[in-house]
Amino acid sequence: MNGTEESAGMMRLQSRVRAHLDVIYGDRHKNLETAVIEAMRYTGDICEATPYQNYWDESDCWMITYATSIREDGTPGLRSLQKFCDRYLSDTVNGLHILPFYPYSSDDGFAVIDYCTVDAKAGSWDDIRSIAERYRLMADLVINHVSSHSAWFQNFISRKDPGKDYFKETSPEEDLSLVVRPRSTPLRTEVETLDGRRWVWCTFGPDQVDLDFGNPEVLLRFVEIIRFYLENGVRVLRLDAIAFLWKEPGTTSLHDQRTHEIIKLIRTLIDFFDPSIMLITETNVPNRDNLTYFGNSNEAHAIYNFSLPPLLINTLLTGDCRHLKTWMMSMPPARGGTTYFNFLASHDGIGMRPVDGLLSEAERARLLDTLTGFGGKISLRTGPDGAAHPYEVNISLVDALAGTEDGPDEFQLDRFVCAHAIMLALEGIPGIYIHSLLGTANDYEGLARTGRYRSINRHTWQYEELASLLQDPSSMQSLVLSGLSHLIRLRRAQPAFHPNAVQFTMQLGPQTFGIWRQSPDRRQDVFSISNVTREHQSLELANVNLVSTDEWRDLISGDRIDEGQTVVELQPYQTVWLTNA
Repeated sequence: MNGTEESAGMMRLQSRVRAHLDVIYGDRHKNLETAVIEAMRYTGDICEATPYQNYWDESDCWMITYATSIREDGTPGLRSLQKFCDRYLSDTVNGLHILPFYPYSSDDGFAVIDYCTVDAKAGSWDDIRSIAERYRLMADLVINHVSSHSAWFQNFISRKDPGKDYFKETSPEEDLSLVVRPRSTPLRTEVETLDGRRWVWCTFGPDQVDLDFGNPEVLLRFVEIIRFYLENGVRVLRLDAIAFLWKEPGTTSLHDQRTHEIIKLIRTLIDFFDPSIMLITETNVPNRDNLTYFGNSNEAHAIYNFSLPPLLINTLLTGDCRHLKTWMMSMPPARGGTTYFNFLASHDGIGMRPVDGLLSEAERARLLDTLTGFGGKISLRTGPDGAAHPYEVNISLVDALAGTEDGPDEFQLDRFVCAHAIMLALEGIPGIYIHSLLGTANDYEGLARTGRYRSINRHTWQYEELASLLQDPSSMQSLVLSGLSHLIRLRRAQPAFHPNAVQFTMQLGPQTFGIWRQSPDRRQDVFSISNVTREHQSLELANVNLVSTDEWRDLISGDRIDEGQTVVELQPYQTVWLTNA
């Protein structure tokens, strides 16, 4: 690129940044445009991303994990994690979402004390960079709040910079009754500071104090943090709790226009830095609101598909896929440059807000009753009406699928594998929680130790114990990892499973869930069809519409469809991936 073209690129960047800041701050952003661009420390060619280009394909599969989910005595967690991944996941997982690995004071990492330090138990930035050389690394940008133990907040108490004006303040007189939040703790926290009593806004609890992005300096600090993460190997930024970012008394303080504009600004900054870097928004909200974070292909590259876990689990617990199909048919295809991030379990629970309007109150109640019967715990939030509402169910996925509404049965493993076969076939990029890959059961010891419901699904494995279980072909850990690895390897080789490949939902009755995927070059079709019940089902091939001139086979079992065959018998919870390639 010659100097004129580079200058033109910088001018476009400056113009875009200025437009974003105008929306966010009006005329209150003097000199911020220059400071923001300088904080990114652009070097070399300055050119923006090609619009609507996909920087992912069918080979992408992420594992979600804590840095210390696998431990060895005397070894930093990140090194044990990489050792495990290199040994067991080298041909299945090419991306790692490592949950907050910074020093923290609570919430298993999401109350960050220092954004630019690796927690000693996890390791060092050298360990992070080592992982980033082998796997596409996703890291959390915990952007909404910071620990009350952080230097910034201690400076707020001492009334000095940096931090004195970094936090969202309120007062007991302000009407915050419309604010939507996922907790039942008080929204205001009283703090004694050097110049008197103040009240700070705490969406997630008193140890996680909300930052005030109305102060442009806060935005600038996070641009500096983003640049630091990128130079240390991070290639995917997960914007944690982003929907709550901009607070305004008298409103819901959720999904504010300025929140969306800040995401657009971050997208612009990384598009001009390295177009292959991805933004993923974490917004555990009803489906319609979640979809808005795609913007016009100018906000998130990917959004968490939060309605999928409760709907798919409900499907397998009831043996009825009608709600799942209805929701699937309502989902718009992700346009170029965007995609869904599909998951069934994470470090958090199974969210209930994403099924608002999708399940009736009676169906929701039955789902909660079934999951609590399998050992789950219900976390509550306080609604605008002041009442407590179920926010999420805390339970391991393997235990969530231990049976049906009638109770536990012998099909737990089949049901669990079926859930992942469906998820892996869907439009989007799959993300699998480490405790799903390992079939980890409810951790009641962890729950008793911490008293926090979420600990039930945040088990820590000792490396040698886990390795021993994985050597035993009859253990749940070995059976699950083997079964899911087989599916992932198959998925990664099918162009029809490209995250943006064509998808249609099939109408095969309430007991059989099916989708049709077609590769971008139209050379491969895959029909993913699952029996979602514990009864045998007969699949009439006439309803699938297989092209008679092609040879068809099931990728999962390897069985071929014989010429003239009219029916495929599906065992309980069996999935077939019928393909002509």
